[in-house]
Amino acid sequence: MPDADLSPVSPDRVFALVVGVEEYEVSHKWNLPGAARDALRFAQWLTGPAGVPPANVRLFLSPLESTSLDWDAAPQLAALRASCRSAVRENVVSALTRDLPACEGDLLWIFWAGHGFLDARNDILLPYADATGKHTQHLNLESTLRWWKSDKVRPARFRLQVALVDACRVEAPSGFGTEDFGPGGIVACRNQFTLYASREGEEAKNQAERGAGQFTEVLLRELESKTLDESVRGLVQIARSMQERFRELEEQNLGWQMPQFLRDRDWDGSSILAGDDFGTLRAPRIDQKAWDQLGQLFHAHELPDRAYDAYRYAFEMAGCDVPSPRLPAGSLTEVVWDLDDRQGQRADLPLAVPFVRHLAESARQTDEAWAAELDTWVRGTSERLNVGAFPPPPATAGRTGLHVRLEGASGGGYLMRMWLHKGAFTNLWESECPLDLVAVRHELAVQLLALSGGDTIPGGPSASRPFRGVDRIEFDVPLELIDTEFESWKLPIGRMGKHRELGRLYQVVVRCPEERRGVSHEAWLQKWRWFMTHGGQHPDAVRELTDADVTEDLGYALQGDDPPVCVLAGVSDLRLMDALDSVLDAGVPIAVWRRGGPPVPGGPGGGLAHALMEDAGLNIGSLPEKLKKIRNSTPLSEMPPSWRHPLALLWDDPDRRPRPQSLS
Repeated sequence: MPDADLSPVSPDRVFALVVGVEEYEVSHKWNLPGAARDALRFAQWLTGPAGVPPANVRLFLSPLESTSLDWDAAPQLAALRASCRSAVRENVVSALTRDLPACEGDLLWIFWAGHGFLDARNDILLPYADATGKHTQHLNLESTLRWWKSDKVRPARFRLQVALVDACRVEAPSGFGTEDFGPGGIVACRNQFTLYASREGEEAKNQAERGAGQFTEVLLRELESKTLDESVRGLVQIARSMQERFRELEEQNLGWQMPQFLRDRDWDGSSILAGDDFGTLRAPRIDQKAWDQLGQLFHAHELPDRAYDAYRYAFEMAGCDVPSPRLPAGSLTEVVWDLDDRQGQRADLPLAVPFVRHLAESARQTDEAWAAELDTWVRGTSERLNVGAFPPPPATAGRTGLHVRLEGASGGGYLMRMWLHKGAFTNLWESECPLDLVAVRHELAVQLLALSGGDTIPGGPSASRPFRGVDRIEFDVPLELIDTEFESWKLPIGRMGKHRELGRLYQVVVRCPEERRGVSHEAWLQKWRWFMTHGGQHPDAVRELTDADVTEDLGYALQGDDPPVCVLAGVSDLRLMDALDSVLDAGVPIAVWRRGGPPVPGGPGGGLAHALMEDAGLNIGSLPEKLKKIRNSTPLSEMPPSWRHPLALLWDDPDRRPRPQSLS
């Protein structure tokens, strides 16, 4: 490649495409506060210190409603505000393929702030604001740059091209399809400089509290005092300075990875940031003996329950944020490959070691022999590689649950059976005849009072062991009772017979395992296995429903793939049973809905997902405890009328079902 022509460029011959996407049509879970503000700040630098005429800048922003853009920060922004358009596919593609190529220019800037994904060829895919789940419309940046470097653009134009991308580069979920601008002949005198915010497979850090991407923040500090010519000539040094800054952030625990960006190529097509680790601390790798032993240990073992929890635990022990809410691969060996190639804060801890230790802890209750073999691997590898100490994985024994089964009787009423569960089921009580729901409440109160006093359990080997501290009550019911407000039942189980509300004292869930028959049963098992393997924060785990989604084909749509494993049914009371019927048909094990329908428009929180959100995002694994906290967070008298209907939770664990053995 010939040396780049870096002779001075007149600002009048500089053009730019600047894009910032915060809100995506596909889902509110894609919201990315700060991306539009970052794009506007870059445009401010272009039209300020760099001297580019505002008319030469194509600005496309799709901010969140809550984002406040400072259009008064500089006089030239008024013109940009007038020409700014939304960051949808039609607008961006038109600018890139028709408008800008027709301009007489020497230098093109492309700046993009938003989400980014990688396809099978490791091309970066940048979704537009109008991306949807069925077809995630996106810009293939590599394809775009190839097109711009070709004779599709008149050779005399745009000899210099700069692409700056503040986006992640993680594996693309399904639905992206293919976007390609087509081939063309390469123009030898045209040079490109590309700078990404993250390496392949890594996320770019977004500072939500500041409404800014970390990459853009560091970039603008480098550019703020530079002219256009200084910036173009100094892009290589700017990249090196950014590398140093990200090293400092890593040392201050303000950035989980180093670097937060990858230099793809400079003006001459060669790498600027030489070396894989850029002189930074990284976790050590396991040795060949450890790999040989893992090959035997992992043989014939698929990804087990809580595999994602083990993956997350490895990063936590290494002092890092987890790079992705999903597993990087579909087998244990491939996951360890990924971990062994990662960087960490500790030079004495290969990330594979805590991962395998967590696997051993999780397997202890289901496969003691395998757990013992994994423990042996951890001890041997730790001694051989001088692995430092780290805390054990969190306990996995689970909670103490009271399982209440109600079976419809032919003459009316319900046969009632109760079991206690802590690692295994213990028969507790059963009715001799059908009961109405009033009698069911009474018998439940009797058993809860007996348990709270430490009374022994009648019959069986556990008769001498008291069960204390019930955490969860599971109502195993026929479909006709699924929307019964069990969590609102007030029972005389408090001090001096005071009535207490179940949902404020216990995790309360409903179950319908008897409705899981035929193909629904297999889908139920498959979806639960996927949930246990991938965890509750995977972006594909949840599907939100509105009345418009409740059609005859909903069950087929929900059953079509492993996810979703949880449905948030923000539907009206009239469509609720149809929605729940589809959930059960599809084998979806978890669902949340508001009894009585969704809140009125404009009500607090704006929807179920918002109400269930935690600091670290939506985690369906913590929903039973989250709903209990919600019930205790706001007094009923202070809730708007539309929110006084309690949240209900279907939580149907196929691995946790009692055998219907009679006490008699």
